[in-house]
Amino acid sequence: MTIHWCGTGLSSVPGLRRLIEGGHKVVVWNRTVEKAREAVGDLTQDIRPYSLDALAAALQPGDVAISMLPADQHVGIAKTCLAKGAHFVSSSYIAPEMRALDDDFRAKGLACVNEVGLDPGIDHLMAHDLVARYRASKAYDPKNTLSFTSYCGGVPKIPNPFRYKFSWSPLGVLKALRSPSRSLRNFSELRVNRPWDAITAYDAPLPTPESFEVYPNRDSYPFMQDYRFDPDWQVKDFVRGTIRLNGWAEAWAPVFREIETLEGPAGDARLAEMAAQFWAENSYDDGEPDRVILFVALKAERDGKSVWHEEWALDAWGDARGTAMARLVSVPVSLAVESVLAREIPAGVHAAPHDPALIDKWMGQIRSLSQYLERVDHLAK
Repeated sequence: MTIHWCGTGLSSVPGLRRLIEGGHKVVVWNRTVEKAREAVGDLTQDIRPYSLDALAAALQPGDVAISMLPADQHVGIAKTCLAKGAHFVSSSYIAPEMRALDDDFRAKGLACVNEVGLDPGIDHLMAHDLVARYRASKAYDPKNTLSFTSYCGGVPKIPNPFRYKFSWSPLGVLKALRSPSRSLRNFSELRVNRPWDAITAYDAPLPTPESFEVYPNRDSYPFMQDYRFDPDWQVKDFVRGTIRLNGWAEAWAPVFREIETLEGPAGDARLAEMAAQFWAENSYDDGEPDRVILFVALKAERDGKSVWHEEWALDAWGDARGTAMARLVSVPVSLAVESVLAREIPAGVHAAPHDPALIDKWMGQIRSLSQYLERVDHLAK
């Protein structure tokens, strides 16, 4: 069985290198072969120019194709995998068009695994772990009131005046700021058109306590079902969101004001202009460490008192192994590939696994990628 890894961009390389160094048979596909050679040429010579037709011609039954290409490429590769009897893995959110392939993947006995990067990915593992631990605890009661939060972000290890540095396309970051979100706050649906309208403070349980700014993103609601919340549970808060350094909202206030005025093609052109300027002024210098922080918490209350409250806390930064972002996105992808090859993941379209054995195995690997990773029991303090 051959692993076909498509894309050797900023967040791809550590996981790819891990698979090659692990002795797997890997074909590396990239639009620019020379860039792929710079990334893994010391480990393999099997590097090919990517096109969907070339990939389709190379795929054999039982192979695994990984798409670390832009999200709009994933469904095409997944459909090609179906046609060729191969499995598919990506780190991206499951698009409706991908979910629609579930029956086809099941019928062919093939796995289509998505949402196995950092966020989405590691955050899912943490959420599944907390829900399972809560269900198994003495404090469990269907009548308890639950609050769930999950905040993830990449921030500069060495803070700058802009309170942010770009490790990926600034245009993608700016477009995300124009996206509405839906979450649950104090038993009520909270819809927000712009993130800066819902910024709150978050005190993180790190060895040296630290406060951050957080805001909801995307639609949090479907994840209640994904995380196996019972429909009759009393849920007070349920938020999946983004985390930023304190001072971020103030530093970005002029950006927010301008984004609100942009419309149509002229607005898109201005957004691209802003992105180019931000990349020039606020991208990482060579060797400068990035930082990734992730906090996932579940709290249960009864009669206004906390009866169960645990939280996963992850803090990682760039070091001699490269960027924290690249490690934490791509290594979980490589773990998913190995689990697919080992038949540890069933056929069909799936996000990150909820199987406790797999979660324990993957989290053990993830622990080695971060400088701090702990599950904190807030009531044991």
